[in-house]
Amino acid sequence: MNVLLMTDKLITGGAEMYFCKLENELQHDELTLFTAAATGDLKTRIKNKYQFLELTRQNHIINLLKLKRIIKEKDITILHANSLRLVLYAVLLKRTSKKPFKILYTKHNVTILEQKYQKMFAGLLNRNVDKIITVSDFEKHSLVGLGVFEDKIKTIYNGVDLKQFTFKEKINRENRWKVGILARLSEEKNHQFFLEVAHSMRTVPNVEFYIAGEGPEEKRISDHIHRLGLTEKVKMIGHVSQPETFIREMDMLLLTSKREVFPMVIIEAMAIGTPIISIDKGGIKEAIQDSQTGFLVEGYIVQEFAKKISTLISQQDIKNKVILSARKKVEQEFSLEKMVNHTLREYKANA
Repeated sequence: MNVLLMTDKLITGGAEMYFCKLENELQHDELTLFTAAATGDLKTRIKNKYQFLELTRQNHIINLLKLKRIIKEKDITILHANSLRLVLYAVLLKRTSKKPFKILYTKHNVTILEQKYQKMFAGLLNRNVDKIITVSDFEKHSLVGLGVFEDKIKTIYNGVDLKQFTFKEKINRENRWKVGILARLSEEKNHQFFLEVAHSMRTVPNVEFYIAGEGPEEKRISDHIHRLGLTEKVKMIGHVSQPETFIREMDMLLLTSKREVFPMVIIEAMAIGTPIISIDKGGIKEAIQDSQTGFLVEGYIVQEFAKKISTLISQQDIKNKVILSARKKVEQEFSLEKMVNHTLREYKANA
């Protein structure tokens, strides 16, 4: 079977890292994998460059022509789209192509279409997509609630490369505590709330806050740090090319997003041994069991986040128990090997 795996652009993000992992790891005697995406900083991670097709970021006609050509020349049997835009590409290509192929869609994010036009969104998927892969059961149930046929949907969790995100016991000899957030600097990641938590602990000695990532909200976040008088308490460190290094250096990570499906940083931190304090959104509770594999907070309550931070600082026995349980859960349920094998199984089932 010949599979064409597509994503929008190779910028650092969850869907794009998923794309790179599959491109790097999917191997089988019966599979030839081709890939397509617009360029970005993750292009260097593409392993089989001779089977990679570079798309443009804006010219849809050129992209469609390029994809139509590769479908014909490489006898593609499955198109695997990693965004709704590429699902629309696949539908157009199928309707204008003489060659039949199956359409798979891995849904990573909440889309505008499903928010505003639910019936149209469900109808599009029901009529045109052969298999929908969701990265959490929460997202699967959400789609069913919108009217998407349940038998079309399969949950395959994102997977962590356990060789890259290796476990290491934390030893805090300096009595300094680093609290981090690793996320795109965008409005939905809610860095403002992260800063509110930092501000509430501004008088607590030896607790430092770190913001890793880049994005459109960078200046606004920087200005807010200055307005709150937190320039000595909060540091922005910009783009992180090796997330495992940043996560390992933190004593704990916070996740404060306004919406999430199933963020990779959760299971990456669990794999490394950095405890997570997270807002309870989307499918996060499928990885984090409160006070067992991490900590969940139901609402955006500054005092609750601050309390969890203080617990991790003062109660080492609780922290160590959570860290060990989290790593075990990742090994059992969220490994890269499991994700790749389950995806390959879907390819075979739809070939």
